[in-house]
Amino acid sequence: MTRPVQATIDVKALRANLQRVRQAAPDARVLAVIKANGYGHGMLRSAESLHEADGFGVASVEEGIVLRESGTAHPIVLLEGFFDPSELPDLARHRLSTVVHHERQVRLLERADLNRPLTVWLKIDTGMHRLGFAPSEAANIYRRLQACRSVAPRIRLMTHLARSDERGDPTVDGQLDLFQSAIEGLSGERSIANSAAILHVPRAHADWVRPGLMLYGASPFPDSTARQEGLRPVMSFLSRLIAINYLHRGDTVSYGGTWTCPEDMPIGVLAVGYGDGYPRLIKPDTPVWIRGRRAPIVGRVCMDMMCIDLRGIPEPEVGDEAELWGTRLPIEEIARSAGTIPYELLCGVAPRVPFTEI
Repeated sequence: MTRPVQATIDVKALRANLQRVRQAAPDARVLAVIKANGYGHGMLRSAESLHEADGFGVASVEEGIVLRESGTAHPIVLLEGFFDPSELPDLARHRLSTVVHHERQVRLLERADLNRPLTVWLKIDTGMHRLGFAPSEAANIYRRLQACRSVAPRIRLMTHLARSDERGDPTVDGQLDLFQSAIEGLSGERSIANSAAILHVPRAHADWVRPGLMLYGASPFPDSTARQEGLRPVMSFLSRLIAINYLHRGDTVSYGGTWTCPEDMPIGVLAVGYGDGYPRLIKPDTPVWIRGRRAPIVGRVCMDMMCIDLRGIPEPEVGDEAELWGTRLPIEEIARSAGTIPYELLCGVAPRVPFTEI
């Protein structure tokens, strides 16, 4: 018997979330973001499940090649662009598109001699201040790219919103206005919206939307859950009870004795810990879901195990399944309790955890 911890992936939920994207932005094409191993769900599994998307976004040429060699014929876009001139022949050979966000990339493209021109997405920095050209440089960079033999004629235009997950934040409209001003007179398909903007900033939908987190069934907003946004959780992180200990009032639990039993009580032990990707610095009393009820975590999360308070659980037994997050326990709640965001939890599930499709 293998160690009782696993992550299940509901591929039907992935497809349903893609349809939610289509519903929210019906006139836009969809560049499904599957970087970081499909946000921890498996890049190839995600690509196969999301085959009705119009293209895929990845972080590196290596991810793009793996995806292309798996048989994917969709457009594939390197969202951080290329990092070294040695990558350019691979981009051409595997028909990978690239974001261009820096002067050095433009110079390398101007000097490149490729066997096929690359589709380029010109990134303009309208306020994220991470990657992209200043709006005042956009027209000049666009003309330089147009003149490159290594660049395909139809250049696409993009930007990234910094605060679209903060509903009603005025900087979003400011970024949209700045982007529109920067591309005045430039032709090309436009891409702006991430998951949050897809759901709540219709003005940002443009020609291509770039959903990431929402595809995997988590809300991009700090004040809502997936189900409140019409999304279906895709990953369920599961373990089982491997022991039930009956402790006495005053007994302490786990490393450091940071939690003390207030009465004689049952404590359950789950075969999951921070070595599997569950956050060690979770707040006290964060729940797991077991036998249809919530049971709080007590004591410190260990590398391979954690302890839970079973006082409210009817007739618990060794072998009972517990959900750490998933369809019954929203990942957004667990992320808030860990002082982080759902992205980090999803991407952080350890390689030793087996994945199963359902």
